Amino acid sequence: MSDKTVLLTDSASNRTSTLPLVSGSMGEPAVDIGRLHKDLGYFTFDPGFVSTASTRSAITFIDGDKGILLYRGYPIEQLAKQSSFLEVTYLLINGELPNAKQFGAFEDEVTHHTMMHESLKNFLHGFHYDAHPMAMLCGSIASLSAFYHDTLDISDPEQRRLAAIRLIAKMPTIAAAAYRYSIGWPVRYPRNNLEYCTRFLHMMFEVPSEPLALNPVVAKALDLLFILHADHEQNASTSTVRLVGSTGANPYACVAAGIAALWGPAHGGANEAVLKMLAEIGDAKNVGVAVAKAKDKNSGFRLMGFGHRVYKNFDPRATIIRETCHQVLGALGVNDPLLDVALALEEVALKDPYFIERKLYPNVDFYSGLIYKALKIPTEMFTVMFAIARTAGWVAHWLEQHQDKDTKIGRPRQIYTGAVTRNYTSIAKR
Repeated sequence: MSDKTVLLTDSASNRTSTLPLVSGSMGEPAVDIGRLHKDLGYFTFDPGFVSTASTRSAITFIDGDKGILLYRGYPIEQLAKQSSFLEVTYLLINGELPNAKQFGAFEDEVTHHTMMHESLKNFLHGFHYDAHPMAMLCGSIASLSAFYHDTLDISDPEQRRLAAIRLIAKMPTIAAAAYRYSIGWPVRYPRNNLEYCTRFLHMMFEVPSEPLALNPVVAKALDLLFILHADHEQNASTSTVRLVGSTGANPYACVAAGIAALWGPAHGGANEAVLKMLAEIGDAKNVGVAVAKAKDKNSGFRLMGFGHRVYKNFDPRATIIRETCHQVLGALGVNDPLLDVALALEEVALKDPYFIERKLYPNVDFYSGLIYKALKIPTEMFTVMFAIARTAGWVAHWLEQHQDKDTKIGRPRQIYTGAVTRNYTSIAKR
């Protein structure tokens, strides 16, 4: 809380309300409107919460105008270059980077909890074979509360911490199992002599009849994608986890709710939408026509993977991942017509004045979809990959929320637009 205030005057009644400014360690201050209704009888109206701070958080900072993204104060560029996803996960949860001993203990604990209960196989078999993997992931994660019902006391810090470890450890196992069930393959158990991303890729693609030959660039690229997707402040899915968490719900229900929110095409499904758009364009020679349609407001055609609601200049994650995308395509020698379409589209977008003036640069979803495709990750698994990475942020925010004594149950207000008071009429007289 700062010493500065904002004086709000109601011109109709000439009443005033003095509202304090709330400042963080970085970023713009916010007006604390807690007294507004008491002083003036008004609530605020902010569709989409685009101008509303719902909480205090020390986890992630974004400056959309300058293209800055910090995890616990560390620039995403430094973490992407020097760190690993599991180390970033530790950082998000604990607030500091681990020393060698701390990281070793954390990695060992995560590895110890990678197995899923055998009964979860039966649970997966209850889904139709061609169900979307996100549907299976959402249901399976929610079901974990039934497997660990004896450790759901959210007032116990150790039980909260253990739940966070379990979610980070089991998310890749359940995600891979959901995929393999959808294609009729047997579930592959985690190989705990492998590191996090390599272990997941083995669970996804290895078959009993032959060992998986894995190009090192694949696991490295996946680890980078997971770092870039680990957290992104109060986005829709993280806000959902916090909203559900404010009710006192168990952590598995909260994260399952986050998965459901992430599934939306405007959120985590955006990279899947990019691939569908590329398929619609079909051929690199059609890119010019597609761009012209995108410029025409009446065409109904929209280019997916360009621009960002938060980043008004450029997406720092896209700057990092663009270089990796080209490295992966080169190292794997990928020959895919859709990737040719994407590269042609990228070239136009980076040079065309229409895109430059509107700052419609390719965002992280544009490049992540291309990398996943190059790594032979099925399109329907793209959002699942996002969920694995974002679990780190979800549990970090859930833990932070339950350490905050000021946490209140979420209860947004509304502007009612329905019928005014009217009297009931019996059905015979209607």
